[in-house]
Amino acid sequence: MKRNKAIAILLCVLFLLIGVTYVDFYGVNPAGDFSAADIKLGLDLAGGVSITYQVVGDEAPDATDMSDTISKLQQRVLNYSTEAIVYQEGTDRINIEIPGVNDADAILQELGRPGALYFIAETDAQGNANYSGQLVQEADGSYDTQYTLNKTLEELQADGSVILTGTDVTDAQAGSQRDSVTGNSQYVVSLTLSEAGTQAFADATDKAYAAGETIAIYYDGKFVSVPRVSAHITDGHAIITGENTFEEAEHLASTIRIGGLKLELEELHSKVVGAQLGVDAIQTSLLAGAIGLAIVALFMIAVYRVPGVASVIGLLSYVALVIFLLNGFDMTLTLSGVAGIILSIGMAVDANVIIFARIREELAAGKTVRNAIQLGFEKAFSAILDGNLTTLIAAAVLLLLGPGSVKGFAQTLALGIVLSMFTALVVTRYVLYAFYGLGIKNVKCYGVGKALKTLPILSKKKWFFGISAAVILAGFVVMGVFKANTGDALNYSLDFKGGTAVTVPFDHAMTLEEANAQVVPKIEQITGSAVQVQTVQDSNEVIFKMDALDVEKREALNQMFADDFGIAGKDVLSETISSTISDEMKSDTVIAVAVALLGMLLYIRIRFTDIRFGVSSIVALAHDVLVVLAFYAAARVSVSNTFVACILTIVGYSINATIVIFDRVRENMGTMSKKDDLEEVVDRSVTQTLSRSIFTSLTTFVMVAVLYVLGVTSIKDFALPLMVGIVCGAYSSVCLAGSIWYLLRVKFQPKKEKA
Repeated sequence: MKRNKAIAILLCVLFLLIGVTYVDFYGVNPAGDFSAADIKLGLDLAGGVSITYQVVGDEAPDATDMSDTISKLQQRVLNYSTEAIVYQEGTDRINIEIPGVNDADAILQELGRPGALYFIAETDAQGNANYSGQLVQEADGSYDTQYTLNKTLEELQADGSVILTGTDVTDAQAGSQRDSVTGNSQYVVSLTLSEAGTQAFADATDKAYAAGETIAIYYDGKFVSVPRVSAHITDGHAIITGENTFEEAEHLASTIRIGGLKLELEELHSKVVGAQLGVDAIQTSLLAGAIGLAIVALFMIAVYRVPGVASVIGLLSYVALVIFLLNGFDMTLTLSGVAGIILSIGMAVDANVIIFARIREELAAGKTVRNAIQLGFEKAFSAILDGNLTTLIAAAVLLLLGPGSVKGFAQTLALGIVLSMFTALVVTRYVLYAFYGLGIKNVKCYGVGKALKTLPILSKKKWFFGISAAVILAGFVVMGVFKANTGDALNYSLDFKGGTAVTVPFDHAMTLEEANAQVVPKIEQITGSAVQVQTVQDSNEVIFKMDALDVEKREALNQMFADDFGIAGKDVLSETISSTISDEMKSDTVIAVAVALLGMLLYIRIRFTDIRFGVSSIVALAHDVLVVLAFYAAARVSVSNTFVACILTIVGYSINATIVIFDRVRENMGTMSKKDDLEEVVDRSVTQTLSRSIFTSLTTFVMVAVLYVLGVTSIKDFALPLMVGIVCGAYSSVCLAGSIWYLLRVKFQPKKEKA
């Protein structure tokens, strides 16, 4: 590479890095738009809107209806954020929390009142008009349904003019179809009705079609659509036309779906709540990330010299691009998302370590520096591709099938994986070539690999299997003991089992930090449980969430607030709340993870042409998950909504490490002769990739360890098991995966080898 070209490449990379970093800090205009400050943060990091609905009616709602309503509301609010949560409060209330927004009125206006949808005939049995008005075309070309009711809803229901209610609609979806007359594409909403609704609608459309009348859709006190009936509909499937854009059709479909809930709800109150973790959580996370990144950068330079400098430039580009694209894709960042970024930073370093190790091997084989760089990237490509694609498959499946909190993790993980591959294979590569073009050609600047004595990993496999089995068995024993003594095998948090929410009006506006310092210790002393805190904007109220309280503890809590803070017991509101992670979310997560594992297994089978590699990888993953579960049980670490992110992070990390080793096994098998021993090939492959396994584990561990040292309690509960998982993932990849594959290979030999 010529010197001028090398300078041009370096300048381009540096301009890219500086430009993106500038936007991250200062935005694209004087107002600071598109800067890192504009990234949407979840409830745990920034708070949002909290809306409480109450079931309309004097009778207590059925538990099944409440569960169904919560499930459908959860699907509805995902339009605002994948991190939005819905949970039950008391016996007849439903609470919705939507992160990243602070205008409760706007959300209420869009969300409307669930379960208040009616289909109304244009005329009653005597031919009297039930509503009057017209469609008015707005300046933008859209139509406004400016109609008014001529009767009350009660009168309409009494005389049979209400054809259907929302519960008669089982589904509503936006779509498009060809107009049978003009042939043009038009946006529509397709409705599917229940069995009872089908018959009622058939009778109503027969009458309306014959008279050329309309059927109005009336929701939450206003008309949302007044379509003219153009056919006698008898099959329970109706099409609403007239929407100008897909967004209008989707909004109408969404309105009909939420209006079709079994229970009718009315707003009880709404408020803007503060972050659950507070400002300190964000600041300490940023500080921890900066310190961890600095340590990793120094490590890479110290170990790999000039290539290390190139990797640091690539890593800084990666971080800047991640922040930039979090804004670009309008993602909501939560503690789970931080997990995805941490994992992808580890994988970004991992790709560089694999490449640099290959370069050193080529230099040791006598290649020139330029040829070594070229061959290093070429030979490392398959391991990087396979390792990242297997994790990307898992992220894609979780994004499609997982519940909200898992989708947030999957989004940031997928983004990180793609960017890590780009920065490692493109940015680092061209920077390294540029350094060479500038005259840095001395072999000592790149380091020469040293041949390591092959480690006898497989000969120790019985010890490794025994240790792993003992740890996993001990974990099951501990979980069994706690299950018998406490009723819970793991230390489940409010997210999994619900509890009590206590709303306290103090005599002054209290910050989250003050509440954690002055109030939480007193509550924990009385209740013996962990406490989540949320402040309420423009209010002196603070919400404390904890494990379910009996009457005695509630009275003790009220007495404490009276004695220590002068708050009368009647002013302290205590409500039982359900878990924010529903049974449906749990089952969706399990299904998503199962499909992701199957997808990874199939990919490994196709790429490695040997199903044993895939089976061995999955067994190693199961080992890591079980060991981390054992740690959760023994250390009584709180199992919260970050638990799923932690487990998925470990799965992604471990599969990547295992694939790198298996890629080397596949390569070495391609060059082995009949005299070579398969056990020796596996041991040599593990030994050749050992530095990669150690260095990648070390750099990722450092990132998480700094987060643990500096983080608040909730972050510590996330970081600690993650550190255990990183160590466990490295152990299973080095000590178990190859041994499992070897045993399967010997036990179930390919047909050509048997012959």
